[in-house]
Amino acid sequence: MAKKKKTPKATFKVQGPGGQATPAPPIGPACGQYGVNPGQFVQQFNERTRHLNGMPVTAVVNVYQDNTFDFVVKSPPAAVLLKDAAQIAKGSGTPNKEKVGKVTQAQLEAICKTKMNDLNCHGDMEAAKRIVAGTARNMGIEIEG
Repeated sequence: MAKKKKTPKATFKVQGPGGQATPAPPIGPACGQYGVNPGQFVQQFNERTRHLNGMPVTAVVNVYQDNTFDFVVKSPPAAVLLKDAAQIAKGSGTPNKEKVGKVTQAQLEAICKTKMNDLNCHGDMEAAKRIVAGTARNMGIEIEG
């Protein structure tokens, strides 16, 4: 007989620094609320996100009836990738008046390739560029080229 697919009893999202997460809030309480061992989750999360070196990433966690879990790691937020590319500390408070940085088309394309699986553009690079460019515009970052 074929194995039955487990159905999750709960699904939640948690965001933490890649490779450097700890069971302290917000990760520990979120895991504990659904019966997931925070230490075990953090160990697996850090192992999978070690290459991101402290960059914030989101994980979508599925918890099953027997309190086992699995999770999918998403790519870092576009705003974080844009700040990194433009080498700025934060976005502009008034993005329509005050510009705080610039990003080239090549950098924009690299960010889109990183985010492609998490964007709802169905593999269309031009649509992905428009999505990420909109985020940049809302942060006060100009796109060169």
